[in-house]
Amino acid sequence: MTPWTQNPVKINAMSLLTVSNLKTYFHTRDGIIKSVDDVSFSIGQGETLAIVGESGSGKSVSCYSLLNLIPQPPGKIEGGTAIFEGRDLLKMPESELRKLRGNEIAMIFQDPMTSLNPYLTVGEQLIEPLVYHKSMDRKLARKRAIKMLDEVGIVNPECRYDCYPHELSGGMRQRVMIGMALITEPKLLICDEPTTALDVTIQAQILKLIADLQKRHNVATLFISHDLAVVADIADKVVVMKQGKIVETNTCQALFNDPQHAYTRQLIDAIPSGSKAIGKQHERTLVKVDSLKTWFKNYSDKANPWVKAIDDISLEIKQGEILGLVGESGSGKSTLGRAILQLAPVTEGRIEFDGQEVSSLPAKEFRPLRRRMQMIFQDPYASLNPRMTVFDTLAEPLLHNKLATRKTVTEQVLKLMDDVGLARAFIRKYPHEFSGGQRQRIAIGRAIATNPDFIVADEPVSALDVTIQAQILDLIQQLVKEREMTMLFISHDLSVVRYLCDRIAVMHHGKLLECDDNNKIFNSPKDPYTQKLLAALPQIETQEIVEV
Repeated sequence: MTPWTQNPVKINAMSLLTVSNLKTYFHTRDGIIKSVDDVSFSIGQGETLAIVGESGSGKSVSCYSLLNLIPQPPGKIEGGTAIFEGRDLLKMPESELRKLRGNEIAMIFQDPMTSLNPYLTVGEQLIEPLVYHKSMDRKLARKRAIKMLDEVGIVNPECRYDCYPHELSGGMRQRVMIGMALITEPKLLICDEPTTALDVTIQAQILKLIADLQKRHNVATLFISHDLAVVADIADKVVVMKQGKIVETNTCQALFNDPQHAYTRQLIDAIPSGSKAIGKQHERTLVKVDSLKTWFKNYSDKANPWVKAIDDISLEIKQGEILGLVGESGSGKSTLGRAILQLAPVTEGRIEFDGQEVSSLPAKEFRPLRRRMQMIFQDPYASLNPRMTVFDTLAEPLLHNKLATRKTVTEQVLKLMDDVGLARAFIRKYPHEFSGGQRQRIAIGRAIATNPDFIVADEPVSALDVTIQAQILDLIQQLVKEREMTMLFISHDLSVVRYLCDRIAVMHHGKLLECDDNNKIFNSPKDPYTQKLLAALPQIETQEIVEV
């Protein structure tokens, strides 16, 4: 008997959407990939159904199939039904389906930068569904759009209405995407990792906004996520998928209290928990930032001509430690990391690396230090050259810095593959042939290739599911220990920072509010903003099941 038959979904007579025996296969040169293999679930009005599982489990493909958004070819819906208000979405003509998309059924995509049109302002994209689906007057639509920007946490929404996507941070772009989905007040909202790029306070705000919309308008939500803490907080029912199949489904409380399938238990066990055990105190300062300022000209707001991304920050990073840097989107975290590596301009102040002042060094004099200071970017797919194989990607820094010769480079690249846990057989593959977690391992391998003393890791695990995230975090800890590296770890996930980092620095609006040991920040935060961050952290609360 399969886990699915042990925990059947009871089809509610009031179900808004009932999916039965859905099959979506991809026909490739290597054969048929059964991305979605006989999947069934239902969701009622006002209900939240969460679908969880690792990358490649079929979560997103299941939902994209409902709206005919999978690429065809190579994808093909081989069978099944998806009954939405008495109509089968899978058999609906494209013209009718187009009227549903963005109106009665809205979707929030995971990557806002590739989902937003770079040629249109965010305001124009926000009013599009109101103008074309609701036939709303453009002036009225503008007022509604500005109100929605304010509801999803955009500061100064009147100004941001006229901005283009590239002018906003990743978190702000995601908020715009969420606003676009909610603005028509749909009957069914499909959320594909909607809070992945958001910090905990905005995440809590967005989840509350979605919950309020559900309550006011009886909206059903299909929520795809790898963050089990978020799922535990919002879902009524949870579906667990693995390799295209459903392995377990249950009410949220029952699933977290008493998971039946080994894979479900594996997902729950992979969630970072507890604080890092602090060992010896690090004493020698490797990186010192003194009264640092990085200001950018703000051409879109004459009343505030400068954006103070970094505003008079001073801190020290000790050799051998992992310093966590947290704060909301737009707080200046990434700008600080880039400024230390001379990848962002310095308006004022000093940066010292290993006792040497580097903030005023000409590019030619700073170049020899580059091999000692590396960066791991948030999106490995965007930061890896799609035309270069893994071998070329890892060999380039070795050859460029004369750390290897043509005769020795292959052996050194293979050693890097071993260090980051990738099979040597993958050496001639390209980035698109890897999963997200594997691509991040390649990016880490490239960063450690020059054996650097210092690494800035900018949200390196934010887009990964919990099991892969756990592997990457363990890999980072292992590499830092073995290679005696120092790291600035930038993240919006406080659970990850608590698990990984020795000390934690908190930023807000370009300023450093506090910096202290891991345990002190979490157990006795001094600043009200830090207290607000910790209060917004989603928690998995289980109740002990008592046998009667």
